[in-house]
Amino acid sequence: MEATTCNGSVDRTPVFYLVGIPSLPEFFFLPMFFIFLLFYLLILTGNALILVAVVAEPSLHKPMYFFLINLSALDILFTTTTVPKMLSLFLLGDHFLSFPSCLLQMYLFQSFTCSEAFLLVVMAYDRYVAICRPLHYPVHMTPQTNAALAASAWLTALLLPVPAVVKTSQMAYNNIAYIYHCFCDHFSLVQASCSDTTPQTLMGFCIAMVVSFLPLLLVLLSYAHILASVLRISSREGRSKAFSTCSSHLLVVGTYYSSIAVAYVAYRADLPLDFHIMGNECDSGDYRC
Repeated sequence: MEATTCNGSVDRTPVFYLVGIPSLPEFFFLPMFFIFLLFYLLILTGNALILVAVVAEPSLHKPMYFFLINLSALDILFTTTTVPKMLSLFLLGDHFLSFPSCLLQMYLFQSFTCSEAFLLVVMAYDRYVAICRPLHYPVHMTPQTNAALAASAWLTALLLPVPAVVKTSQMAYNNIAYIYHCFCDHFSLVQASCSDTTPQTLMGFCIAMVVSFLPLLLVLLSYAHILASVLRISSREGRSKAFSTCSSHLLVVGTYYSSIAVAYVAYRADLPLDFHIMGNECDSGDYRC
């Protein structure tokens, strides 16, 4: 999609119009509202139950479950960043979003995406120490260490998108800028601008590399060591037990990166705009297609 052309009335504080899914017939809006609402409520309820269960049960006060509740809290924040506005769009036809609100939504969406990637790396490290260095596990994975690792993941993720948000806020837009999406993300805001989009596209690519491929590489390295350690276990029962402790983390990793892959292919492939939007919808909450 080409960058927007300025119509002569450029504004530094525009109003954004969320187009949504352009070719979706209006009579589908209400069913879409109920589908997204159902998934949203399931996500809130499921993650809230995880939070309550881990906090209330002393036997679950372990590093693995500490990182799990961080991930559950993140899922609640992540979906709440985008889904309520999408529900308002489908139910009320509320397409408009102010300039500060759109930038805030973009920032939070990017930050929480980064947070999930970094938390998955931390969880992979936890599994690596538990399986490959079991005797050192109580020493290395202390409550203080766990809190520091989680805080580092959150803080890095909150800081990483700041340059992109600042640069995006300095771009020129028409008084009413059209966002071909159901929410404000970096790519759609850049495409809505009538400035040169090349620097922002390059910045977005660099952030995507840091958030997607570097954490994935670290996770794969952790599991390469884990696999090597598990294969050295002589008993089948021991190998099965070791793998079972990693199964939930592997499921989350697979779901996370598959949704990113769907969104990436939808953007890069020669597909209609609606497919591009729906591809990114898969990564906008924990619907994960």
